[in-house]
Amino acid sequence: MNYIANPIAIAIFLSFVGFVLGMSFYFARKAKSAEGYFAAGGTIHWFVNGVAFAGDYLSAASFLGICGLIATMGYDGFLYSIGYLAGWIVALFVVAEPMKRLGKYTFTDALDHKFNSKGIQLMAAISTLAVSLFYLIPQMVGAGVLVTPLLGLPHWVGVVMVGAIVITIVATAGMTSTTYVQFLKGGLLIIFSTVISVMVLNKGLSTELRPETFDPQTINASTVTAAATVNYHDQTFVKVEADGVANWWIVQEDGTLLEAQSKTETADGETLYNGAPKEDNKFKSVGHISKLADGKTETGKLSFFKYFAEIQGSEIVRYPKSAVAKFEDAGDHVKVFCPVVTSGADLMIPGQKFKTKTPIGKLNFISLMLALFCGTASLPHILIRYYTVPSARDARKSTIVAIGGIGFFYILTLFLGFGAMTMGVIDVESGNMSAPLLAKAFGVVLFSIISAIAFATVLGTVSGLIVAASGAVAHDLMGRYFNVKMTDTQKVRAGKSTAVVVGIVAVILGILFKGMNVSFLVGWAFAVAASANLPAIIMLLFWKKTTAQGIAWSIGVGMVSSLGIILTSPSMYVQYGLEKASALHSLDNPGIISIPLSFIVLVVVSMMTQKKK
Repeated sequence: MNYIANPIAIAIFLSFVGFVLGMSFYFARKAKSAEGYFAAGGTIHWFVNGVAFAGDYLSAASFLGICGLIATMGYDGFLYSIGYLAGWIVALFVVAEPMKRLGKYTFTDALDHKFNSKGIQLMAAISTLAVSLFYLIPQMVGAGVLVTPLLGLPHWVGVVMVGAIVITIVATAGMTSTTYVQFLKGGLLIIFSTVISVMVLNKGLSTELRPETFDPQTINASTVTAAATVNYHDQTFVKVEADGVANWWIVQEDGTLLEAQSKTETADGETLYNGAPKEDNKFKSVGHISKLADGKTETGKLSFFKYFAEIQGSEIVRYPKSAVAKFEDAGDHVKVFCPVVTSGADLMIPGQKFKTKTPIGKLNFISLMLALFCGTASLPHILIRYYTVPSARDARKSTIVAIGGIGFFYILTLFLGFGAMTMGVIDVESGNMSAPLLAKAFGVVLFSIISAIAFATVLGTVSGLIVAASGAVAHDLMGRYFNVKMTDTQKVRAGKSTAVVVGIVAVILGILFKGMNVSFLVGWAFAVAASANLPAIIMLLFWKKTTAQGIAWSIGVGMVSSLGIILTSPSMYVQYGLEKASALHSLDNPGIISIPLSFIVLVVVSMMTQKKK
C-alpha cells in the first residue's frame, strides 16, 4: 500500500511520545537504588500493577499479530488469544505468590534462593537474555510496521525510533517509568479497542466495496495473449498485457483468469505495484464480503452474537497467501497475492492456518498451544513484575486484575480481526496493520490515537524486556556469578549500560525480521521460555529432590533444544532465503519436544546428584 503521512496523526503521535518521555524523566529520581531501578522499590499498588501486567502482556503480538491473523485466517488466529490467556491460569495458581516470596529483583533470584549455585546463576541469566531477545524481535518488527502508515517513514526508521525512545525510558527510570507506561497504554488499549469493536457492530456487514479496496476481476483466458506463464507452488500465473500495462492473473481450474495483486521488481531495479508505480495507488487494501446470506447487500446494526451468525452465512474474499516467482528471461521477481473466496462457516472453525489433517500439522498445533499455555508463567519480563508489589497477596490480586483485562481484550480481537477482514482494510504486504487500518476506516483521528497507543504498546513491552535483560547482566551475571562487588549506584549504571547494548541488538533484529507475523514470532519466544524456565520453576516448587545441577542442566537443555529446532525449522529456512522443503525437519514449534525433554533432564540429573545421607 501507499501510505501518506497525516499532520493530525503526526501531532497526536508526537504528543503521546513526548508525554511518555516526560513521565520517564519525572520518575528518574525514584530509580537511584538497585531495588528502585530493577523492581520499582516494591511500592507499586496491586491494581496499577495488574493493569501494567495487561499492558506488558498485550504486546505487539496481541494487538497487531493476533488481529492480523484473525483478519487473514479467521478463527485460527483467535486460537493464539486462547493460548495466551490460558497461560495466566498457571501464573495465578502456581507462580504468582511463590515468585514474590522467593525473589528480590530477577527470575534467577527465585531459582537460586536456597542453592547459591553458580550453574543456576549462569544458565538462568543466559535464559533470560535469550527469551528477552526472542521476544524483542516481534516488538521491534511491530514498531516498524506502525511507523510506515502513521508517519510515512520506512520500516527501519520506526525500529530505530523505538530503540532510541525505549533506551531513554529504561536508562532514565528503569522499572518505575516502565510500569506507568505499561499502565497507561494497557488501559488506553482496552478502552479504544472497545470503541472500535462497538463501531464495527454498529456498522454491521455489507457487500459494498470501500474505494480503497481491491476488487479481483475474472476474464476468459481465451480472449487474452499471455506475455509470460509460470507454474509455482501449485499455482499458475499469467502476465497479461492490456492497454500498455502488464498485470498478473491467476489461472483458475476452469481456465478463467482471476486478477491478483502483484509486486514486481524488474531487472532495471524498478518496483511496480499492479503493473504501475506505487504512486499510482493501484495497489489497494483487500478483504471484503462478496455474498451475504439470503441475498442481502447489508445487515445494518448487529448485536454481539448476530454479528458472527451473519458472518457464518456469508462468503468472504481474503488474501491468506502469496507466491513468489522469478522469470529468468526478463530477470524479474514477482510476488503475487492470491485472492481466495472462503465461506464464513469455514472461517469460524479451525483449519485455515493450522492444517491439522496431517500428522505434522497436528503436532505443530499441539506444540504451539503447549508453548503458549506454559510460556506465560516463564517469561522473565512478566515474572519480574511480581517484585514491584509489596506482598505475595498483592502479587495474586494483581494477577487476577491482569486476567480480567487481558481476557476482555482478547474477546475484542475477534471484532477487530473480522472487522478488518470484511471492510477491505487489510494491507497484503503486512497483515500486522489490520487493527490500525480498521481504525482508519472510521476516521484519521481514531487511527492516529490507536496507532499511538499501539506504538506505546511496543514501548511498554520492550521497556519491560530490556529491564529484565539488564537485570540478568548487572544483578545475576556481574553481581552474583562473577562476584563483582558493586554499590547500588554501580549496579544501576551497569543496568543502564546493558539496556543500551540490548536496545541496539533489538533494533538490528527488528530490521532483519521485517515482514514476519509478530504473533508467530512471539510463539517462538513462548516456546523458548516454557522449555528453559517452566520445568525449573515447577519442580523447584513441588519436588523436594530437585537439585541445583538438575535446574542448571534443565535450563540449558531446554534452551538449546528449543532454539535448535526453531533455527532449523521450515519458517527459518525461508528467512535464510532457502526452500522450506530443504529444512532439516517439518516442525515449526518446538514445545512438544523441548518442554518434556527439559523436565526429563531435570529429574534424571537431580536423581544422579542427590546428597548422600
